Amino acid sequence: MKKRIAILVLLLAGCSSVELVENWKNPDIVLFDAYKVLIVGMTQNMDARDDFESKLHKEFKKRGVESMRSIDLFDVSFTNSQKTEDELDAVEQSLLDKDFDAILFTKVIGYEDREVFRKKMADWTNYNDSFHDDYMSHQPIYYDESYYDKFTIYHAETSLYCICVGKERELIWRGSIDITDPQDISKSVDDYVKLVVLAMEEQDLIFRKEKKNEVTGL
Repeated sequence: MKKRIAILVLLLAGCSSVELVENWKNPDIVLFDAYKVLIVGMTQNMDARDDFESKLHKEFKKRGVESMRSIDLFDVSFTNSQKTEDELDAVEQSLLDKDFDAILFTKVIGYEDREVFRKKMADWTNYNDSFHDDYMSHQPIYYDESYYDKFTIYHAETSLYCICVGKERELIWRGSIDITDPQDISKSVDDYVKLVVLAMEEQDLIFRKEKKNEVTGL
């Protein structure tokens, strides 16, 4: 599975500014289907957030899966200040009440030294936080204007969480992605969305690859 994903990534990377550097899937999950997904893009750039969530929303719609952009669900007052654990618990409960069963959560973070970052990634496969913990630890991305000041190379992570009743907001999949040339934000968003869709299709996570006709090959 990892080999197939790597081949697809290499094909895309030839003309792209994004690269999948780590890929983890819950070993207890073979197939994962969701019927209503919240798409969350965590970044201070509102235009990029709008563009990213809209393009992913379009991919879900093409595949007949209901989804909603967080930009349509969270008002400005929610993301411009730090939230308490109780407030975030209330948000999760409201999602369950609205019949959401998954969250696709992407956050733009960063790092200065690629070698140091790679060392940190050694323990990455043991990382199994819930959406609650993930959001709480990274929410300054929304409102701390100095958050990115020390970074010269950007890195992003996309995580798929199940928020089904009884599943305890478990992590289904996480992809770690380098953004090596963020000068053209729109192109970077396009490439990022394509990469996420490919990775999820290859691992049978919500998206499924289109089956070709055995006779025509189409």
